[in-house]
Amino acid sequence: MTLNPSPDLLNALYWVTLLAVVVSSASAVLKTGSKQFDLFGVIIIAIATGLGGGSLRDMLLDREVFWIRDQAFFFASLGSAFAMFLLARRFDLSSKWFLVPDAAGLATFAIAGTTVSLMLDVPWIVASFMGVMTGVLGGIFRDVLCNETPMVFYSPLYATIAWIGAIGFVGLLSIGIAIEWSIVIAGSSIFIVRLIAIRYNINLPRYRSRSDN
Repeated sequence: MTLNPSPDLLNALYWVTLLAVVVSSASAVLKTGSKQFDLFGVIIIAIATGLGGGSLRDMLLDREVFWIRDQAFFFASLGSAFAMFLLARRFDLSSKWFLVPDAAGLATFAIAGTTVSLMLDVPWIVASFMGVMTGVLGGIFRDVLCNETPMVFYSPLYATIAWIGAIGFVGLLSIGIAIEWSIVIAGSSIFIVRLIAIRYNINLPRYRSRSDN
């Protein structure tokens, strides 16, 4: 399945990616709240979170890295990080609130990554996994820089729901649903199910060896 890069599709992809960068960068600032990092450290982690997943995706696809091609994404990440830093210093924001923009970033980046891959005629299953990688790698970079176990390895339905949503997105396109509606339906589903999984602590089975019993 290949998506034709029409002006409408490129415009939708631009705004979805921009939203993903902004909310992911903001989530990283909230996550660092308990670390007492200075402004420079917070901004570096936010930029790594907001731009990291898409950067690796583009390199693997032999595509010009999106924020180097259009620096608006870099400045959006920088501005989002700085604004959230000031907001967090002004108001008492719990670091747990980062889960909401993180879920939004997961959803939007998963859809954006899948869309970019389909535009390059990547097989649909690989395209959906590229969406997952785009959605979760920024968070992995964030957690590693914060010296924590990456949340994707233990948090409720994180990469799982991103992959299901990305495959669902491909399915919606394959049955003729308009790209705009497919983005909204699949992206909203990932976001909502992720929040439900957090609320009710819905997890996949975890590895446990016999020696742990």
